[in-house]
Amino acid sequence: MNLSHLFQRSVQQYPQRPALARGIEPALTYSELNQRVRSLAYWLRHTLELQAGDRVMLAMKNCPEYMELMLASWHAGLGVVPVNSKLHPNEIDYMLRDSGARACLSQGALFQSLQPVAAQIDGLQLVDVASEAYRLAANSPALEPASDSDRELAWLFYTSGTTGRSKGVMLSHANMVSAAMHFYSDVQAVASDDVLVHVAPMSHGSGIYSIPYFIKGALQVVPESGGLDEAELFDLFQHYDKVSLFAAPTIVQRLVHHAQQHPVSWPGLRAMLVGGAPFYVEDIKIAVQCFGPRIAQMYGQGESPMTISALPAEQLARAVVENDVAMLASVGFAQTAIHVAIVDSENKPVAPGVTGEVVVKGPTVMAGYWNNPEATRQTVVDGALRTGDIGLLDERGLLHLKDRSKDVIISGGSNIYPREVEEALLTHEAVAEVSVVGAPDSEWGEAVVAFVVCHPGATVTAAELDRLCLESIARFKRPKRYVFVSEFPKNSTGKVLKRELQKSIAAP
Repeated sequence: MNLSHLFQRSVQQYPQRPALARGIEPALTYSELNQRVRSLAYWLRHTLELQAGDRVMLAMKNCPEYMELMLASWHAGLGVVPVNSKLHPNEIDYMLRDSGARACLSQGALFQSLQPVAAQIDGLQLVDVASEAYRLAANSPALEPASDSDRELAWLFYTSGTTGRSKGVMLSHANMVSAAMHFYSDVQAVASDDVLVHVAPMSHGSGIYSIPYFIKGALQVVPESGGLDEAELFDLFQHYDKVSLFAAPTIVQRLVHHAQQHPVSWPGLRAMLVGGAPFYVEDIKIAVQCFGPRIAQMYGQGESPMTISALPAEQLARAVVENDVAMLASVGFAQTAIHVAIVDSENKPVAPGVTGEVVVKGPTVMAGYWNNPEATRQTVVDGALRTGDIGLLDERGLLHLKDRSKDVIISGGSNIYPREVEEALLTHEAVAEVSVVGAPDSEWGEAVVAFVVCHPGATVTAAELDRLCLESIARFKRPKRYVFVSEFPKNSTGKVLKRELQKSIAAP
């Protein structure tokens, strides 16, 4: 069964259940959404003249149209190419050419900026989803599902390109369905009265997390703002029941701050599904103390989506109550269908407690990188995904991530994991955010540099932070330099752009 057939199953089971809404506006039912999906699928195949197996790029901010076009593309037998709407047109140009997308659906200012790009690509159709033509497309005849194969390309996701050109991760319908099925067993059960609010970009985690919700006939809500507006979100917690959302740690921090500063409540909040960036122990404690047992942590990658490992909300909350720091510092237990191992530089398994590269095997692992067989061979070895993450499995089977292999700092021949230093610095009450990077050093090869953002109105000195480090980590790991900044450069998912920080200290 592919994703389109699972959506049709929900339509049959829950035809009058609410399916898709903007803010608190009346929702489309599953029956009404299905009518639009089938008509838009016909328009894609017969008006735009796309063929089964073609790729469709969705270059849009969060909006209800995103969800209906994603479903319509699958219904028509097309692969979806999601892109971050904040990317520069030149970056999207590369993805359009590399993916061979035959249609790009966009809106607003991004649509305008992509017109010169699209004009230079033969055979590409650029469509404004705010246009009259798109409005009329929903009146097209209904198309029957194009295929029931689960091996076809469903999601061609381009990585953030932290080490060069973005690579297109090929995920099949089978990959996505498997990820959804194990979400239910490992993270959270979903029923037709659940609600998923899309705060994070639908081109990233939030779009993928829509799948286990539409499979169960639940409601998807796109905030009227199209993203994160704290006051609006707390209003949605009042309006809807059993609300979940996918959130990067930075989103959680903003919601905690809003809850602390304003007289708000959250009776409808069920869970925040946190992933996409490191979630530090102190931040976890603060979030759970604020919102209670409603915080779940997940670890995954574009190459193995949704969850590789997880700590469900109840388990995470219990760890806070019991001050189980080892569990809080982990990313949980491997997903039911996923085998996680730690290997050394020769790809041999290591003992529990020994650090190495995290490798993953299971039905969620990607088919490979689009048009990049060499990168695929280097990353998927004997069916196992080499994640590029450095970590260890402890005696309980908890997975602990140290860092990305490319972020490890080698100083004087010793490996220093930035996350360990960041965790130490975040225990200071004045520190809001920390990012640790390596800088070239003539004596040691690399030196540890800590970028620090303080809470509003709070201050701390480098000497104070140095003393704090000496209390909890080895002397050679402490930063040689502290840089105090007002904010960090981040991508759309809230991940700190460490390359930009490194550039800032390398500049003359």
